[in-house]
Amino acid sequence: MAFPYGCPVGVERPTRASSAGVRKSMQSNKSRDTKPELALRRAVHALGLRYRVSMRPLPKVRRTADLVFTKVKVAVFMDGCFWHGCPQHHTKSATNAAYWADKVERNRERDAETDRLLREAGWTVIRIWEHEDPIEAASRIAGTVSERRSQ
Repeated sequence: MAFPYGCPVGVERPTRASSAGVRKSMQSNKSRDTKPELALRRAVHALGLRYRVSMRPLPKVRRTADLVFTKVKVAVFMDGCFWHGCPQHHTKSATNAAYWADKVERNRERDAETDRLLREAGWTVIRIWEHEDPIEAASRIAGTVSERRSQ
């Protein structure tokens, strides 16, 4: 059964790992404070911008943005190339390929839904791929935040 906002509390997700080693590897993937995210945060901070980290822009919707500028309603998501299907760098999994293809497709659908929900609530959404230059991405963020402040 698919849940639109993730598994409810108390419901265990089915395990789809092809082996114990893969399961351990999957569990060690960080959901925040990754190297690309930290580099982006440093670059944004260096531009003098202050933000919230890993927060839900819409408290009732179980979606967490990586950087949130609450006063101007700007939510920044840093998307991993594998997990979100980057057109330049996404690679197909050699093991359990059908599962991972479905997983990435579901992630992309959820990203689109998140963007829609935030836009409907008056937010501006910025999506940054993990491979993007953090200085350039920070500049893009600063421009959007500045634009929103002047409105």
